[in-house]
Amino acid sequence: MGGPEIERLIGLLAKLPGLGPRSARRTALRLLQQPEARMLPLAAALAEAARAVRPCGLCGNLDSADPCTICTDADRDGGLICVVEGVGDLWALERAHVHRGRYHVLGGTLSALAGIAPEDLNVAPLLARARAGGVREIILALGATVDGATTMHWLTEKLRPLGVAVSRVGQGMPMGGALDVLDDGTLAAALRARQPL
Repeated sequence: MGGPEIERLIGLLAKLPGLGPRSARRTALRLLQQPEARMLPLAAALAEAARAVRPCGLCGNLDSADPCTICTDADRDGGLICVVEGVGDLWALERAHVHRGRYHVLGGTLSALAGIAPEDLNVAPLLARARAGGVREIILALGATVDGATTMHWLTEKLRPLGVAVSRVGQGMPMGGALDVLDDGTLAAALRARQPL
């Protein structure tokens, strides 16, 4: 098929989510057929993102600024924090334009089977934000899974004594679903129909 450079490119592309070996070969071919128009700009963008993008020190979002542009946006409601499992979930909610508050990325959910304990999650900064004052509601927008429910219950027990209202996303979240794969309408309905815990 080609030299080791092509095989390495295909192998790396195949590791990306949603690309298997066949899709990776097709993608590599398209890139190689127009390297000036496709491959070189992509390589430059990847290098720049690797150099500049870091997690936000406040919420955990990925951005080239720290704090991120969401945390520094004065038009956002700082008293409303939406807690998500990962950055993909944050991006999904932003794409749907349904949350005008701030965020907090946990970096996962509690899972006895996977060995993920509270200290493995980005919880301490969330509790510090709640203790600092000014936060009136924390929305737990975690997936409708056993691990998501366990994490919501544990977080509720930690947040309630701090005098902060705690809610969760409501209708629209299918059991076993993840935020980053839902359509915008379902995300909007789920966030609007949140319920106190």
